[in-house]
Amino acid sequence: MTTVVNLGVNLPPFLKKNDLKRFARDICFLESKKIGDLSFVFTDDDHLLEVNKQFLQHDYYTDVITFDYGVSPFVSGDVMISLERVRDNAQQLGCAFELEFFRVCFHGVLHLCGYKDKTKTDEKTMRQKEDQYLKMFVSRETNQS
Repeated sequence: MTTVVNLGVNLPPFLKKNDLKRFARDICFLESKKIGDLSFVFTDDDHLLEVNKQFLQHDYYTDVITFDYGVSPFVSGDVMISLERVRDNAQQLGCAFELEFFRVCFHGVLHLCGYKDKTKTDEKTMRQKEDQYLKMFVSRETNQS
């Protein structure tokens, strides 16, 4: 089961929860995984900073933190996302907020599917996967390329 939770933030108007759930399910299927209990938790910078400090001992803002509770082949976990950070990143990157939003959501799901991003090679693979799924699920619906 996939849930979408907002903690003190307004969800973007373009977000259709059922679409996000379907995208997550389809990514898991295409990665030969089965979806278990998955939560997307949308929050703000301050809350995610506190989570980052408490659980990862990192004292900096981030756009996404993923907590993996799954046992293969099941994908289960929490994908926590700061909407403020995603919006700022989209502006800095010069891309649409909607595309950056879904990139970060897919990034979290890909972590739960086993992808890493600590090395340059892993980061490149992760970005290719994000781009693949953005093209597959989002670009055609937003008329973005």
